[in-house]
Amino acid sequence: MRDGRREGDATHGAIHEPTGDAIHDAIHDAIHDVIVVGSGAGAMTGALVAAADGLDTVVLERTALLGGTSAYSGAACWLPGTQVQERAGLGDSTDAARTYLRALVGDTGPDRREAFLRHAPELVARLESDPAVEFEWRAFPDYVAAPGRMDAGRSFVPRDLPAEELGDLLPLIRPAVDRDRAGQGHPDGPLTAGRALIGRLLLAATRTGNATVRTGHRVTSLVTEHGRVTGVEAETPQGTVTVRARRGVLLAAGGFEGDDALRTEHGVPGAAAWTMAPPGATTGDLLRAAVRLGAATDLLDEAWWCPGTERPDGTAAFTLGLRGGIVVDAAGRRFANESLPYDRMGRALATAQAPAHLIFDSREGGGLPAITVPPADPEEHLASGVWVKADSLPELAERIGVPADALTDSVARFNGHAATGTDPDHHRGEDPYDRFFADPRNAPGPNPCLVPLDRPPYYAARLVLADLGTKGGLRTDVHARVLDDAGDPIPGLYAAGNTSASFTGRVYPGPGVPIGTGMVFASLAVRDMTSPGAAPATLPASGIADGAVRGARSTVTAPPARD
Repeated sequence: MRDGRREGDATHGAIHEPTGDAIHDAIHDAIHDVIVVGSGAGAMTGALVAAADGLDTVVLERTALLGGTSAYSGAACWLPGTQVQERAGLGDSTDAARTYLRALVGDTGPDRREAFLRHAPELVARLESDPAVEFEWRAFPDYVAAPGRMDAGRSFVPRDLPAEELGDLLPLIRPAVDRDRAGQGHPDGPLTAGRALIGRLLLAATRTGNATVRTGHRVTSLVTEHGRVTGVEAETPQGTVTVRARRGVLLAAGGFEGDDALRTEHGVPGAAAWTMAPPGATTGDLLRAAVRLGAATDLLDEAWWCPGTERPDGTAAFTLGLRGGIVVDAAGRRFANESLPYDRMGRALATAQAPAHLIFDSREGGGLPAITVPPADPEEHLASGVWVKADSLPELAERIGVPADALTDSVARFNGHAATGTDPDHHRGEDPYDRFFADPRNAPGPNPCLVPLDRPPYYAARLVLADLGTKGGLRTDVHARVLDDAGDPIPGLYAAGNTSASFTGRVYPGPGVPIGTGMVFASLAVRDMTSPGAAPATLPASGIADGAVRGARSTVTAPPARD
């Protein structure tokens, strides 16, 4: 295993920053052209675009590692009609995606929808013009049967990134969720999925010579001068610092899924312990700071939902791609098509009679017939009681507290559906997404999504309502400018990704929509900052060199070592 964490400071290039009190003094009252708060896919895209345009850009990340939930993700990018789909010969187009989105979201955010569709192909072409950024199409169906849908999928992913290309930047990238939660670094081999996406964007940004990355900076307040946002205040291990921006401040650091008080206030079901965001990373600081300035909000009761398998430590594992089993509520009855896309299954869980359980047999040797992120160890889950095992269905029902006759009848009815190949109750297996994860080798009947439960012992895994992040936030316009309650832009302030309210409303159209839309609107924010009519702020002299440390461009500070 590679030691993915190092002590001390790592830089891209030969420039090293001061540490401790020296770096605190240098950063205080620093002036940059652009401040980007956050380091997920949207934030790093904004930073790259700004730095490539020659703007002195600083990325402020709250935690010790870059990437946020994006680093945990599969890194699907839902960016329609681009050269990536064209290379793959998919026949995708902006018009087809427009038809699809109109069918799903109607008149919700039409201007932002059009801005997204227009800019996506241009953004992808620009990103891929940098040798550090490479994408490839990978099949993953759009989530909803509607006109314009791509049954094979239109999203794409970054190519794997050889770790040696990152060099000293590698310790900054957040590892996969299972390793990160265990305090481990990256394994040997290339970076994949979300780690590859963040690594590629970071590599490209630092090579411009115009980007600075600072970890351990928790932004808590926005600085205003003469009615314009001109900077931020951030808490650091060395104290509070002020960082100012001539062109603008882009907030792209996720939502508030990690804060139970805000979830309760805005009626977001689930719990902070069950979100897939890194612990302590997304507690709504930016939302609170912007609202104090009069920013408007929308969709604050919404999230990108998913089923979660409860883990022994009380957290949850993102659960998708069922290959078998059924899900029952507290009454022992099925309540949904278990093969639904995860957001839709999450919404079904939110209205079901809790607790819900995934019921499965020994067809896979006692392993869960689904994908879980992080992976589940059956013995640990059984020992903790979040999974239970029994030799018969009545015994299993007793152990999970559901009526034995109801559970037995539910399984018998489902097994009958498996024999005929049709599910008249919930239509499992009728949609291309359902069949995408199915394994025909497991199904003796005609429908690979309907696998009978007939091999004892039987198991029940407790399911909870998890999420990939909240999707409500600050209201923005087509330029990603944050709006006030009157609908007017707050000068100098921009938002993208889950810090903003999604134009997709209460629908999750396809894999990679959160990442793709965050990337596009971060790029549009930078475009607006540099548009002919956008005059830079006139900031008072601070006595501190631009870029915080004279000549300190394309620098990064590494986190402490981890095993």
